[in-house]
Amino acid sequence: MQPTYEMAEKQKILFLRGGEGEQEMEEEITEIPVPNIIESAFYFEQAGVGLNSDETFRIFLSLKQLVEQQPVQTCRFWGKILGLQRNYLVAEVEFREGEEEEEEEEAEELVEGAGDGMQGFGEEEGEEDEEKAVDEPPKPTWKPPPVIPREDSRTGANKYLYFVCNEPGRPWTKLPHVTPAQIVNARKIKKFFTGNLDTPIVSYPPFPGTEANYLRAQIARISAGTHVSPLGFYQFGEEEDDEEEEGGAGRDSYEENPDFEGIPVAELVDSLANWVHHTQHILPQGRCTWVNPNQKSEEEEELGEEEEKADDPEEVEQEIGPPLLTPLSEDAEILQLAPWTARLSCALCPQYSVAVIRSNLWPGAYAYAVGRKFENIYIGWGHKYSQENFNPTLPPAVQTEYVIGPETVEMADPTVEEEQALKAAQEQALAAAENEEEDEEDEEDEDADD
Repeated sequence: MQPTYEMAEKQKILFLRGGEGEQEMEEEITEIPVPNIIESAFYFEQAGVGLNSDETFRIFLSLKQLVEQQPVQTCRFWGKILGLQRNYLVAEVEFREGEEEEEEEEAEELVEGAGDGMQGFGEEEGEEDEEKAVDEPPKPTWKPPPVIPREDSRTGANKYLYFVCNEPGRPWTKLPHVTPAQIVNARKIKKFFTGNLDTPIVSYPPFPGTEANYLRAQIARISAGTHVSPLGFYQFGEEEDDEEEEGGAGRDSYEENPDFEGIPVAELVDSLANWVHHTQHILPQGRCTWVNPNQKSEEEEELGEEEEKADDPEEVEQEIGPPLLTPLSEDAEILQLAPWTARLSCALCPQYSVAVIRSNLWPGAYAYAVGRKFENIYIGWGHKYSQENFNPTLPPAVQTEYVIGPETVEMADPTVEEEQALKAAQEQALAAAENEEEDEEDEEDEDADD
């Protein structure tokens, strides 16, 4: 069977309507939150961005299939990431409340059960090897750096869930949550995607995970840097306005402004201050909210008070990033490169044009705005722009095997004259010490007679 015919057979299911009758169709339309990517594709097409109409419609039907299979509350077409063998279609999804927590609890129970089984297996082997292992090797004093915990679901970089598939009609695969270590290491490497989520990432520094984890880390970085909206479309809630956050970076939620009437297209193009970031900034730590790595829990503090009183960890400075809804005009330039470029979709008829903004740091990220409508999309290789050629991080210096000092450095043998002089000096010192002791004893005897 030819691949084209096989793919057509799979996509044929998307065009089959499950229910019959107008009432069932109306119920599906009202209940299922299918995004209207056809309308977004129309505006992006005016800007010369996006996919062709046939592929867009197939993606629309594929997203409808995803919404029917999963407990989705909101769904959005995030974009398309290109690969060497196959591409990735990415859907940004938010589950209904309580659905994701149940899945995480089941996964944790499976992991805990597997750990208990491994623990019992290790004990049986250890009892047999107790007699053989008599001499234990010395234990190292090195301690690994503390592990930064990942952010909980529905917060920070894990605010949304992401599903990917290679072609419309193929099954959607949910990507795992991203960890701070994956984001930190993803900033240091640059790898092309293959289109297979199980592909190992061979790089230096070593990446903790497979291509699925690397893809999730790149999605989080792109979303944090390129998801923008017109100024005033989103606003903070009344409760958050009353709270005083340090630096203003503590706010992690917002709501849609019902009184927003839209910004004229000409003003959106003329000034970047009319655009804002509506996704939290990722700190150098790899999280959106900073966590002190040296802070211990109450149980660890009670156990470690007696053992490690002298080894106090150094204080770590708190990382603070730009708060939510920060204007694009405050974005920093990198090597004299403007981070954004805004233009009209058609300069010949500005009254019917839309405002288009393009990210220069993440090629392939675009956003449009007209009236109360706006949308973000990414179509690219998933790499950040760099003016210089990419160079991997150099490995660290080789660790010394021992401390260099007089105890380990080989010394020249002394000559005969030096040995005789040392012996004479030692005898003189010994005689002087004996004389001092005799003088002290005489003084004590005189004091006793008096």
